[in-house]
This record gives sequence, structure tokens and C-alpha cells, in this order.
Amino acid sequence: MPLDQAAVEAMTRLPKVELHCHVEGTMRPATVAELAARNGLALPTTDPTELYHYVSLNDFLRVFWLVQSTLAGRADWARLAYESVLDAAAAGVVYRETFFTPARHLEAGQDLADIVAGLAEGLAAGESETGTRVMLVCDMDRAYGGAAALELVERLVELRRAGATGTERVLGVGMDSTELGVDPLDFAGAYRTAAAAGLRRTAHQGENNPPPAIAVCVDVLGAERIDHGLSIVDDPELTRRLADRRIPLTVCPTSNIRIANAVQRLEDHPYRAMRAAGLLATLNTDDPAMIDLDLATEYAAVQAAYSYSREEMVAIALDGVEASWLDETDKARLRDRIKAAS
Repeated sequence: MPLDQAAVEAMTRLPKVELHCHVEGTMRPATVAELAARNGLALPTTDPTELYHYVSLNDFLRVFWLVQSTLAGRADWARLAYESVLDAAAAGVVYRETFFTPARHLEAGQDLADIVAGLAEGLAAGESETGTRVMLVCDMDRAYGGAAALELVERLVELRRAGATGTERVLGVGMDSTELGVDPLDFAGAYRTAAAAGLRRTAHQGENNPPPAIAVCVDVLGAERIDHGLSIVDDPELTRRLADRRIPLTVCPTSNIRIANAVQRLEDHPYRAMRAAGLLATLNTDDPAMIDLDLATEYAAVQAAYSYSREEMVAIALDGVEASWLDETDKARLRDRIKAAS
């Protein structure tokens, strides 16, 4: 059923925080086509949206990697980041911690310093136009294994210590890509190195894997947030433990339908059960341009699916602030802004 446009507009006016969004997945379809043509990449269609239909997470990843491959250099990263801020701001996002996953580009010969500098340049330009603030989280691609992840984190730490352009925006690290057949413990060295350098830590887990994999990320890797975390509700004890510790879950319900095919309808998604269990479960888009979504629409869809009140949606927005890696002063300012709009 189509969403009520008035409900979407109301959620657009509500200031929101987003903590689970991949900058590559924000690329406008027209930008995908233009960068592909400019960089000599042959797409299987002139309309990238024809590719945006997925039967599984791994099926989605093949298309995501194709979109990633259009980014050939610093200027492309800057354009991507700039457009991502404009589109987020149009949906009422006032603060975002966005992922970037450089493994494939590093393998192709790009320099991490150039990638981060390009992202920072584009984010700064977008921020100056919109007032929306965006920080970065460097994701390890699980498909490349633990050794590559450790090398990536070591290089990031080296750049931060050298004061390289844009590295002040990189708050932490995470890991994404396929969960199937991957042992989270392979990434323990990378997470230890990140923690020792003062980087925050998160991890995609629980979209295709059972609750013990989530527990490993928290208890062994030291993850301070879990991205997705759908399977957690299958383990009441783990659910209680994360709820008690206020360890956030950055949940992406529409993505879990359109990308992972985990459920068929929002009404069947465990998000309501997560919230009812006291989990700090936030709302996010994941890869909005690749699933025809924005955060205001996600909020409105969840509100309609669960008959949430306006007050409950405001509470979700406030939980996004709590789950962020902002300092307490900035969190207080954002809370006041959300409450003032409520």
C-alpha cells in the first residue's frame, strides 16, 4: 500500500540521525551511469535501476560492487559524498555516520589517503549547503579476510597519526559484506588495533548469521554497535544483555526486505520485537539509492506498519542520538533540536 505523503512529509520535518548508511549505496542512478561512462566501465544497462532487484544479500553485493567500481579517483569520491549529503538533508537527516568500504579500490591501486580526502572534500561542500553534519566509518570488507582488514586499519591509523586530510572525520571502523562462511574471529587483530588507536568499533552481523555471531562481535571483537542484528531476538538472554548494556543496533527494515529478503513485509520484521524488548534499535536506510528509499520514508513506513504514535517516532529519533558516537555536548544539542520539532 502506498504511503500517505503527509506522513512522509511529517517524518521529513522530524530531525533524524542515521548510523547505518553506505556512502556507495547513496549514489544517484544518473551518477552511476555518468561515472561509468567517464571511467570506461561498461554497464549491462543504461538505466542502473534495472539492476536493483535482489534475491539475497550476496546477490545484492554483486550489484553493489559494480556501483563501487565506478569510483575511479578522488574527484569521484568527492562528488559521491557531496550528493549524498544533499539527498540526506532533503529527507531531514541532520547527522549521519556513514560507512565507506575501500578494499576493492585499494586492490585496484587507489590510495586510502586519496579516498578519505575525496570523501571529506565532498562532505564539507554538502555540509556548507545544508547544515547536515556527516562523519565517516571505515568498513572492512569481509570478503577480503582478516589479514587485509588488519592492513587497512593499520594504514588508517598511520594516516590519522600523520594528520592526513579528512582523517579527522573517520570516527571508527566496522565490517560489512557477506556473512556466510566468514568467522568474525578472523578480524580480531584488526579490531584490537582499532581499539588501541582510539577508534570506535561496529560490525555488520545477524542478517544472515545466528545470535552467537553477534555475541562474538560484542564479547570478543569489542563492537560497540551491531549493524542489522536481526537474529538477536532468537536469543532472549543475549537480547536482555544488549538491552541492559544499551548496545545499539542499527536496523534497516526496508533493506532487510528488498536486499536480504529476510522477511516479506515490514509487519513481519523483528524491529517491533526489538523495541519491545528494550533494545536500543535505531532506524536507517542502508543503501538508499539502490532500494529507492530515504530516511523519512523509512520512518513513515515503520510508523504505518506498527501503528506507532508520533511520540514513539520521536523516541526512535532520540535513540539515534544516543546510539551515535557524538560527544555528550553535541548529543544534548541534537536532542534539543529533535524535541523542539516535536
